[in-house]
Amino acid sequence: MTLYELVLRSMRKNLKHYYLYFFALILSTSLYFVFASLQNESTVMAATFVDIQFKSLFRAAGVLLIVIMAVFIIHANGIFLKRRSREIGLYQLVGLTRRTVGGLLIAENLLLGLGALLLGIGGGAFVSRLFLLTLMKLTGTDNVITLSFSSTAALQTATVFAVLIGFTWVQMLFMVYRTTLLDLFKGEQQGEPPKQPRPVLSAMLGLLGLVLIVAGYLLSSQITSQGLLLPLLGILAFVISGTYLFFRVMIGWVFYRIRRSMDGQLGLKNSLSLAPVIHRMKGNANSLTLITILSATTLTMVAVAYSLYYSAGSESRAMLPYDFALEQNEQATQAFQAELEKSGIAFAHQPVEAVRLAGTMGQINGDERSLLLLAAEQLQASGAELAMPAEGEGVLYNGQRKALSKETDNVAYPQTIAFAADGVHAEVRLTGVMDRYVMNYNINGRQLVVPEATVRAIREQMMASSGIEAFRIHTYQIADPDERAAASGDFAKYIKQEEFRTDFYAYSQESRQKFGLIMFVAGFLGLIFLIMTGSILYFKQMTEAEQEKQNYTILRQLGFSEREMMGGIIRKQLFVFGIPLAIGLLHSIFALKAAATLTFSGIVFPAAAAMGVYTFIYLIFAALTVGYYRRIVKALPASDTRKG
Repeated sequence: MTLYELVLRSMRKNLKHYYLYFFALILSTSLYFVFASLQNESTVMAATFVDIQFKSLFRAAGVLLIVIMAVFIIHANGIFLKRRSREIGLYQLVGLTRRTVGGLLIAENLLLGLGALLLGIGGGAFVSRLFLLTLMKLTGTDNVITLSFSSTAALQTATVFAVLIGFTWVQMLFMVYRTTLLDLFKGEQQGEPPKQPRPVLSAMLGLLGLVLIVAGYLLSSQITSQGLLLPLLGILAFVISGTYLFFRVMIGWVFYRIRRSMDGQLGLKNSLSLAPVIHRMKGNANSLTLITILSATTLTMVAVAYSLYYSAGSESRAMLPYDFALEQNEQATQAFQAELEKSGIAFAHQPVEAVRLAGTMGQINGDERSLLLLAAEQLQASGAELAMPAEGEGVLYNGQRKALSKETDNVAYPQTIAFAADGVHAEVRLTGVMDRYVMNYNINGRQLVVPEATVRAIREQMMASSGIEAFRIHTYQIADPDERAAASGDFAKYIKQEEFRTDFYAYSQESRQKFGLIMFVAGFLGLIFLIMTGSILYFKQMTEAEQEKQNYTILRQLGFSEREMMGGIIRKQLFVFGIPLAIGLLHSIFALKAAATLTFSGIVFPAAAAMGVYTFIYLIFAALTVGYYRRIVKALPASDTRKG
């Protein structure tokens, strides 16, 4: 038999084990090709997504995809090599040299990888229009984009794929050349027999794991934008270490104590569920930790991206309470208003008196800041929801979440804001700080809402001083939301190119494009992450099913029915899939609580949707695993009770 015939026979034999791995490779290759194509279509994409760094976004997405592909391919290949260790040993035992065995594995892997690469690039080119339609829908773009086949993207995809496959070849050769025959034949053993854990040491390590996880959760609740990197690294270190100890020590110790409490009388269901989990928990700790952390990271990434997209409109309104705001330009204001009336666009107009000057904000910050004093009565007349401050008092609207603000939460109010210029002094009692804007954020100055009488008093008192500006801000609200686009076009005519004067509609459209791109990338990356982590669990369970096949044969011959055996197997899958699922969800909940403090976006609905999809995908893999076990059990010969 030639090497070529041996490769083909081996591939046919193992095809049933490779199909999900092959599918995941094709899917990830297709997605990488699409990302590379979008990244290389710079001219077309730049014309569509103005001022958005789409190229950097797709490049970063490609790097993340490469990382997860590398983890998946190397991990899955390791599972398959361990599963075929006896086969590799037999090849050597019958006389094949290690070089020949290594060549056989590489040839088989090359054919599999080449097929996945060609189908992935072809599939990516075929579905690229679907990807583009999804992208256009998410970003609300009406432009028609045609994406032609990119030879540069294909070459880039092939290069990355070749490097990743090269790592698996090194992995294969390392196993063939560095593993003894005895170790190859022992490679499929079911796991170490359970040893009695040292009670004190196991309890201490298990408790340490829980303490580390809780410490990571507590640290995440204190996170701020100031010095963000070090706290994040600390959180990751605590949570990853704690999760590893939880899987490596805590679960095994708890299950062992449960087993001891049964005094060896496990029964069928516990023998098929609890015992195998105990036997393999030490070897599976790394995989389960990796899967749990990747799942939690994926959930957080997708939920945050979805929340930003889902809340793009409310986020834009929080930044720009008014559809349009013009300051210190009476001529442009009159022309814009005449344009609206000419176009028949209904609107509400309200001028707001304002004073801009430097002030020192008491104990909050000793530095002078540019402050924008706004008349509360006129803001209320325009429809703004705010509390009316008393004479000589004010409320600061800083437009930031507390986690993003440089002010500390332990500042006691009231505080004094002092204004001084050219020997003239004035004061306002600051009674509180609100984490939202009351005027469009692009109007310069930190927004301090005071009574109209206070605005006029300070203006008259300090008018002769340098550095003070007194002016009106003309605010407009468009009655019909469908007419905002036309009004935005009229507004752009009266804004100088060097001025930073955006309006609500233009800003919300830009936000939708930006967050739509992020959602597009995060959504598809998250799907790949979940498929690959679920596939790793599935592959490991396939291997364990084959290793336990002999035990199932004995149980069937003893007279146990398929239904009785499947009850224990399903309980095992509840442990295997349910524990990482529950811990991953718990990790993501605390990560999302930390993310919620850094954004105006509502996180509850997007997080619930992401968790629902995540759970559904994991249930699919659990169902596939149960189906695989069921086929193995069903194929086993049952005892013939009619004999004798």
